[in-house]
Amino acid sequence: MVNKLKENQEMRTDMKEMQTQEENKATLTYRESGIDERIIRAVEELGFEHMTPIQEQAIPVFLSGRDVIGQAQTGTGKTAAFGIPILEKIDPENKNLQAVILCPTRELAMQAADELRKFAKYMQGIKVLPIYGGQDIVKQIKNLKGGVQVIVGTPGRVMDHMRRHTVKMNHIHTVVLDEADEMLNMGFREDIETILKEVPEMRQTGLFSATMPKPILDITKRYQKDAVFLKMTPKEVTIPLIKQAYYQVQRKDKEEVLCRLLDYYDPGRALIFCNTKRMVDELTEHLKKRGYAVEGLHGDLTQGQRDTVMNLFKSGHADILIATDVAARGIDVDNVEAVFNYDVPEDIEYYVHRIGRTGRAGKKGRSFTLVTGREVFKIRDIERICHTKIRERKIPSAADITERKAEKILKEAEEVITGQDIGRAMQFIEERSSLGEYSILQYAAAFMKMKLGDEIEDIKQERFLPDWIPQGRNRRRGADGKGRPGRGGLIRSGAGKDGSDKGSYDKNRSNKGHTDKGKGYDRREADRNNRYAALRIRTKKKDKK
Repeated sequence: MVNKLKENQEMRTDMKEMQTQEENKATLTYRESGIDERIIRAVEELGFEHMTPIQEQAIPVFLSGRDVIGQAQTGTGKTAAFGIPILEKIDPENKNLQAVILCPTRELAMQAADELRKFAKYMQGIKVLPIYGGQDIVKQIKNLKGGVQVIVGTPGRVMDHMRRHTVKMNHIHTVVLDEADEMLNMGFREDIETILKEVPEMRQTGLFSATMPKPILDITKRYQKDAVFLKMTPKEVTIPLIKQAYYQVQRKDKEEVLCRLLDYYDPGRALIFCNTKRMVDELTEHLKKRGYAVEGLHGDLTQGQRDTVMNLFKSGHADILIATDVAARGIDVDNVEAVFNYDVPEDIEYYVHRIGRTGRAGKKGRSFTLVTGREVFKIRDIERICHTKIRERKIPSAADITERKAEKILKEAEEVITGQDIGRAMQFIEERSSLGEYSILQYAAAFMKMKLGDEIEDIKQERFLPDWIPQGRNRRRGADGKGRPGRGGLIRSGAGKDGSDKGSYDKNRSNKGHTDKGKGYDRREADRNNRYAALRIRTKKKDKK
């Protein structure tokens, strides 16, 4: 058994070394790619030398004129993967619209347009314009009349301009759908198909998406010809500089655990992800009441509200942003130190999207995921599919949180001592303590207590059956293999430590039906309690070993 464990450990080490070597393998440089020298100059000024995997594969295909399907996550450099070839194909002497890039949100459209402008910095005569809802359409029309070769826009606003005939599609040679899966989730399918029908058939079409659901495949069949499918695996996009951890908690304790993690790690800037808009609103309201500088972001906010929230977060007036996955697309904020998954993402692909918001530009980051019950199996799926390791951590104890808060308060006090005049305040304390009732130390401790707040208690760690709990026939003997087998192979709630069938039932149940066939016995509740009892006993035995 020991040899087997040692062999598995060596195998994991070898695989990790092979993966690290693969990640460190140098990719193609921009200078080796043969792209326009003016674009290379702009890219190098931005600090980039090597292409990302999606860029290395997509740029040559795009330049060859073939249609492209790219499955890649946000943050992998795919804007450059289609943006650089588009700029290469633009004729600066022709002032007609030549390329359209469709994005699901205003933020993504602005971000993509800004990146294309940076790449085209030394390409005179090329104009890129973002068009989206929420901005004055008259101003957009004025800019379009000045001659724009590339527009980056949301489907709804592009269609508005098409109806007004301020955007004419007859000279377009390239169309790109960016984050196509999100556009479909947001109900843009009919708009996308309407736009594609108006674009000349002799065109090049690129489609980039994090996932490939059936509606996207339908679009590729109808509007692309002989497309090249490029798929970037999660291994290529998972960032090794991010420390990933998860905590098993009870659902009722999730908010408290989140606050304790925020207090303990004290990130300067953090993102919290929820699966629903309602949870974003509720959590934002609760954290504000607790005194955190937090703002919420989701699809139901007006454009003005979204702009206000993002400005507060970017400027540092809000340290924490709570968002849904769709609303977070296009957020490009530096120095995000930590990402918290308040809810485990519904789709495994979203996990990579979320944690990719931290650990950027070679900096270290952290990700924390709160797990309840069977969600622990989703963590196993993420580890397997994304080729990563997410370690289980213990919730910081009450003593740890109190100590960390005290350190922060004392540090703030030291900054006041060194940076401000505290002479008058010291005089107040000395005069009061001279009365003899309380000492200066007691007054200082009282101020510390006022800042610390109420005493907190340790949170009981939720545990679910991990992989090492015996399955099938081995589980039938109870917790340690010695007890009497019960129906379903589980020991009874309240079983004795020796694994026997001793122990009392819950007081709320009838003792008349202590067999499986008896009345008043909740099998579902008992099944869950049996699992936890087995877990506790097995955990103690494992710890002793």
